[in-house]
Amino acid sequence: MSNPVKVLVIDDELAIRRFLKASVDPEHYLIIEASNGAEGIKLAAIESPDVVLLDLGLPDINGVEVTRRIREWSEVPIIIISARGDEVDKVRALDSGANDYLTKPFGLPELFARIRVAARTAKAGVPTNLQIQDLEINLADHVVKKAGNEIHLTPTEFKLLAVLARNAGKVLTHRQILREVWGPQYEDELHYLRVYSQQVRQKIEDDPTLPKLLLTETGVGYRLKVDISF
Repeated sequence: MSNPVKVLVIDDELAIRRFLKASVDPEHYLIIEASNGAEGIKLAAIESPDVVLLDLGLPDINGVEVTRRIREWSEVPIIIISARGDEVDKVRALDSGANDYLTKPFGLPELFARIRVAARTAKAGVPTNLQIQDLEINLADHVVKKAGNEIHLTPTEFKLLAVLARNAGKVLTHRQILREVWGPQYEDELHYLRVYSQQVRQKIEDDPTLPKLLLTETGVGYRLKVDISF
């Protein structure tokens, strides 16, 4: 039997921590609890969790700062869980290095699906070949196929898809994508991203008006759906 996924929950709400601990199958998940940011940072170093669930509204250190501090020495997947629906908070946390977010209240199936994706992709590392439904992406050879047929992408379209593919399952903010694809001087040029994401969708989606692969995170950025094998 494989080892359970070790999840560090950093949240000052005791009810949330108890609820999560009572909801998991101990054969598959091990919950470690921290009630504030300082304790969470310490346990992240001592316990080496597989995934961190982090509330933004902590009593001592803001969750964004906790993310920054953990990112100074660890690449552990961080999923933000917060009652704040404010997109600015989500963007700041993601720009600081968080991998994903869920807004309270959230459903347990969705939460544990995100945990599984984060843990799996972290262990798999950066892929060179991805299979997402009928889409094949070969990053090394710059080849993309849909249902076995090669798709022609322009250099910029491929670069955009490659950035999302290397971070498959992770939410990337508009600024992160613009910086990676076009450079730091283009971080505010959202129209570039809108135009090119739509162009890529025209080529990889069955129905570009109802995308199922390249997903929009409203007001935040984009995510390439994870349904992947490496």
